[in-house]
Amino acid sequence: MAEEIEKKYRLTSEQRERVLRKLALISAAFEGEDFEENILFRGGILSLKECILRLRKTQDKAILTYKESLMTDSSANTDIKRRIEHETVVADGAAMEAILESLGYRQSLVYEKRRKTWHFENVEVVVDELPFGMFLEIEGEEVGIKAAEIKLGIQDLEVEPSPYPALAARFGQKNGNLIEARFI
Repeated sequence: MAEEIEKKYRLTSEQRERVLRKLALISAAFEGEDFEENILFRGGILSLKECILRLRKTQDKAILTYKESLMTDSSANTDIKRRIEHETVVADGAAMEAILESLGYRQSLVYEKRRKTWHFENVEVVVDELPFGMFLEIEGEEVGIKAAEIKLGIQDLEVEPSPYPALAARFGQKNGNLIEARFI
């Protein structure tokens, strides 16, 4: 079973700049920058479970992801989230979108994101900008996340417990049966 372990923080502009400077100081390896369109689908079994099916499209690739919440003893008392996660790169994002819709899944939520990614020791660190705010995520094993928090000096940051789909649903614009959180 693939498992995603991450912690997310809400950032102000000043905090974002502080994190970016600190990433350079600790020699985190910058992996690149992407603009993403994230499309979430509902229908079928997806409507019966607490899970998501997401098609993420960037300029270079598309990734189909299934996520399902995972409760563990340690996740009940921490801001670190754990999820079952299965994902695969898709050769043609538009074709995958058409396949999902042909199978009866419907787009329910779309949100855009600008993401910068670094790797540092055993974690991935991302700084995200969405139409409704700026965020920092650290993904890796729990011990690595806690060590990265200390090295980045971010113990004072506000933890954001809501996943991006929930935030996009809250702050996005309703367009028929679709909610959209776009920059324009």
